[in-house]
Amino acid sequence: MFVQVVIIGGGPSGLLLAAKLAARGIDVIVLEQRTRKYVLSRIRAGVLETGTVNQLVEIGAGKNLLQNGLKHNGVFIATDEDMFHIDFKESIDKQVTVYGQTEVTKDLYELLDRRNIPIIHEAKVEKILDHTSSRPTVVYENNGQTKSVQCEFVIGCDGFHGISNKIIKRNQENPYLIQLPYGWLGILSETPPVEDELIYSRSSMGFALASMRSKSLSRYYVQVPTGENVGNWSDARFWESFKLRIPKHVRSNLITGPSIEKSIAPLRSYVANTMQEGHLLLCGDAAHIVPPTGAKGLNLAASDVYYAHEALVSYFFNNQLDKINEYSNKALMRVWKSMRFSWWMTRMFHHDPNQNPFEEKIGESELNHLKDSKLMQSVFSDNYTGLPY
Repeated sequence: MFVQVVIIGGGPSGLLLAAKLAARGIDVIVLEQRTRKYVLSRIRAGVLETGTVNQLVEIGAGKNLLQNGLKHNGVFIATDEDMFHIDFKESIDKQVTVYGQTEVTKDLYELLDRRNIPIIHEAKVEKILDHTSSRPTVVYENNGQTKSVQCEFVIGCDGFHGISNKIIKRNQENPYLIQLPYGWLGILSETPPVEDELIYSRSSMGFALASMRSKSLSRYYVQVPTGENVGNWSDARFWESFKLRIPKHVRSNLITGPSIEKSIAPLRSYVANTMQEGHLLLCGDAAHIVPPTGAKGLNLAASDVYYAHEALVSYFFNNQLDKINEYSNKALMRVWKSMRFSWWMTRMFHHDPNQNPFEEKIGESELNHLKDSKLMQSVFSDNYTGLPY
């Protein structure tokens, strides 16, 4: 079997790239290790930058997004008993859209099905052969059988633990990786959001975030130490901890309810040395992991797709490798800018047990500067809503 492009990973980045390439007449196949039901059960981020929204709309996967996505003109920043608003629309005339990653994935699946773009589920990739040549081969197991597909390019959208990342790391040294000493305990509840936009809170009890998936589905988080066991957290304990981390006037509007999902996400930063080696390109979590504080994970995957699509189209239509060879540097430039912003936000909002009193005061000062400076709020808005591609 031969196709022009094999995409490993059927999450949002893999599906988005498949749809964009197929729309240009490029032959593509998606190999996904899990079942579709499993992929659609994953609870992930839901704040979309303008560039991500535009890509989904352009390929025809934006109908539900435009109808049901929540347009947000800003965010609230809180401390123990104080809260202020950063207005994206006023400062830079941009917005973000709150729309769950599960819904993005569902919309992309429906689009690929309508256009008969092949997705093979329960396809465990065992080998990527000759990825530095012009004819790589992907070997995978499906339904108890070993199969292979030859191609011109392999795109690894299979995450941090996937085979694509491992192959490139095997040939590279010193990846940029930091594990933070805290994580996020998050719950999903069928309750109306406490506020109509997100609230980021730096409190004396630790970080908290009030987010949402819709007008009737809320997502809340509290900071917990690394290694914390989610089984130790009843709904009652979570709600009590969350209430202590938000201002009193917000607390009085909070509607609580039973959780329908509860999990702990570790916080870490990772960036690969390179996102391309020969005819193997990485996108999304296969190349970088960013703390969720700045809402950049899914959006960075979408920007990778933008650059990968640009490079592949140039190759297949102009027979040029220039943009393929430039892909990693171009994508990583935007990755590092977003990584810087997420790192800054993370350090500003969280209490780090390894910080000294001086560093704690710097975090407080950063927050006060953000509150008092319109220029700083414009910089924040520019980064949060998404830097240009």
